[in-house]
Amino acid sequence: MFSYLHAEEPYLRHVEKDVLIPKIVREKARVLCSEKVEAFTKCCQESGFLMVVKCREENAALKECLTKYYRDAALFEECKQEYLKEREEYRRTGIPSKKREQKLPTSM
Repeated sequence: MFSYLHAEEPYLRHVEKDVLIPKIVREKARVLCSEKVEAFTKCCQESGFLMVVKCREENAALKECLTKYYRDAALFEECKQEYLKEREEYRRTGIPSKKREQKLPTSM
């Protein structure tokens, strides 16, 4: 059972634990399963309306790959730490990570 009394474990809101961190996990899973994503996409493009029937094998392989990563506790923990680092930086600077990564315009 988890205890929220540990000082080293930061508090996560429901939206962070159930929405924001899983979003990072999904993005990483798509990258880790990119070969399966590409195979499924190619099959769909080549099959048109028959993709539901013709791409079952590629779809099953993609789902299996993605599900493996969605259930990976180590990947979730990695993504949680990444999220916490971004959250800490945002709280420190007030600048979202997407804005920090953008270059400032040289002229106005």
